[in-house]
Amino acid sequence: MNLKKILIAVDNSTCSEKAAKTGYEIAKTFGAEVALVNIIEPIPANINPDLTLAPVFLETYDNSEENSHMLLKEIESKYSLGIQTTYLSVIDSAAHGIIQQSDEWGSNLIVIGTYGRTGLYHFLMGSVAEHVARKSACPVLIVPNKYEDKD
Repeated sequence: MNLKKILIAVDNSTCSEKAAKTGYEIAKTFGAEVALVNIIEPIPANINPDLTLAPVFLETYDNSEENSHMLLKEIESKYSLGIQTTYLSVIDSAAHGIIQQSDEWGSNLIVIGTYGRTGLYHFLMGSVAEHVARKSACPVLIVPNKYEDKD
């Protein structure tokens, strides 16, 4: 397996931190580049009668983009081990955005965490990790929330 570009999907959860740590360790082992991707889920817009977006929505969007960049910076500084990192931050649904960014960046592996949801919530919401694994053009490593690094 030629691992030169590893895409790590992150949000502000402990399971994505486990995925980031694992992804960077794999990148170090294989001498790979890393891209951290954070998907900003769209917020329903309030449309004014003149068909413009309400200022609240634009302010929220700007804030989300800033928060996304801060998150990527924080993850990189915590786990990167000095590895070159690209930031990818887009507005999209989580699974679609991850797959699209992976395709555009040309990743050889996607590393993603999972919350381990079960029951009704899993049935209604599905799993982003499962969807990414089914639709991705490259291998996907799913790091479970229960994963404990034994080092």
